[in-house]
Amino acid sequence: MPTRLTDIVIDTPDPSSLARWWSEALGWRVTNESDDESNVEPPEGEPGVELTFVPVKDPKVGWNRLHLDLASRDAGHQAQIVARLESLGARRIELEVERPWVVLADPQGNEFCVLEHRDEYDGRGPVAAIVLKVPDIATAGPFWLAAAGGTLEIKDDVVATIELTTPGPLLELIRENEPKTVKNRWHIDVRPYAADDQAAEVSRLISQGARREDVGQSADVTWTVLTGPDGNEICVLWPRG
Repeated sequence: MPTRLTDIVIDTPDPSSLARWWSEALGWRVTNESDDESNVEPPEGEPGVELTFVPVKDPKVGWNRLHLDLASRDAGHQAQIVARLESLGARRIELEVERPWVVLADPQGNEFCVLEHRDEYDGRGPVAAIVLKVPDIATAGPFWLAAAGGTLEIKDDVVATIELTTPGPLLELIRENEPKTVKNRWHIDVRPYAADDQAAEVSRLISQGARREDVGQSADVTWTVLTGPDGNEICVLWPRG
């Protein structure tokens, strides 16, 4: 069976602090706090994707190529979400062109959006979509489908959507013409199913256009770091069980 998207990994100088902030922002729970990582997950039985916060010393550079879009029920609810997040320490980012969504940054400068209501996001939980910037939709779409699992809809040469196999947010690919210059601050982890072989899944993704990547990981880590054909990092985890 193919790999499936299992969590979003966030580089941060202070994992515990940022994990607690996102826990409060989303109404989710902190399920682990340690020196190595902190984890935030939706309540039992609710849709969503795990957020994993890991320590790094590197400063944030430029806009993130992966961000979260948050859902709202209507215009009033959208305004309430924005006001609450600003009260928690989020900062509004003004756009050059007026849009129906609001762009905010968390206390460490990571951008995210609070969307106007859209029917396709109903029932997905507070996170409507995981948005990944890519240089070419036609190349990136099939690769991320192979990596994350689900069904792919390429809407045009600017946007593609993957309905993941697990309940929760969509994975949306957005064309970005600005070149990638640094390691992603946020990236996707995928995991083989329990009966599958990690090495075989790594080889499968390499055959789909990925390549192995050295981001400074030690030799004893259990995951494999790749970059997709779009240059975005992805880690293939060890199967659970």
